[in-house]
Amino acid sequence: MTAAKRESYLERLFGLGGRVAVVTGGSGALGGAIARGLAQAGARVAVLARRRGPIGALVETIASEGGEALGIEADVTERAQLESACERVIERWGRVDVLVNAAGGNIPQATVSETRSFFDLSAEDFERALRLNLLGTVLPSQVFARAMSEGEAQGCSIVNISSLTARRPASRVVAYAAAKAGVENFTRWLAVELTRHYGERIRVNAIAPGFFLAEQNRSLLLDAEGGLTERGRKIMQATPAGRFGAPDELVSTVLWLAGPGASFVNGTVATVDGGMDAFSGV
Repeated sequence: MTAAKRESYLERLFGLGGRVAVVTGGSGALGGAIARGLAQAGARVAVLARRRGPIGALVETIASEGGEALGIEADVTERAQLESACERVIERWGRVDVLVNAAGGNIPQATVSETRSFFDLSAEDFERALRLNLLGTVLPSQVFARAMSEGEAQGCSIVNISSLTARRPASRVVAYAAAKAGVENFTRWLAVELTRHYGERIRVNAIAPGFFLAEQNRSLLLDAEGGLTERGRKIMQATPAGRFGAPDELVSTVLWLAGPGASFVNGTVATVDGGMDAFSGV
């Protein structure tokens, strides 16, 4: 096979040239890596986040790499802001083909610790975690999937970012794990619902990352000298790969689920965790 034929074949499977992708949580390590990866695969990318500074820097990076991006300040728990963001995307590019719900994260006040037992958790903090991770996936799906359904685009894709803790709850992160379990259930429900109404026009899947090193969890996993904390050591013992994931290692799975090669993949959750979910501990 010639190089040209091989490139053409890969493009038919994974190419996103001319597609329009929306990535929430673009200011985070995972969302930022995903946005860059989509742009490098040929998509025009709208990056949503609550903080303008980080998304502005990301848009500049994508442009410097030859991509096209639009940064939009928006809170994924506020429908009006999401609707305004969707209008801007449609005005700019006329369509929405891909939505990656990467916004989310743990709420420290909604965790169990040495000084805060399960009985001490407040309903307000627990709800904050649910709003960010679960409602912050539901609302963007409502807003941008409506645009997909009303447009002429075919083969649209929603990719939700779940977590391995959805099925294998980690200690301490009670609200986060519960919210991500909701994300996985919602992913399967929405996949069926949209397919029943719109056929193969819109697919919905999710990715469940294991432990990836990011600024949000760095102090929990690494000490000041860069060595493993006690929690970090426990994670390494449970991860056959023997290391944390890097944000770029999620990109290929997103490209697969968002691209034409996954046209018959719907309602699934792909695990990217270095073998942690498969490991019995023995």
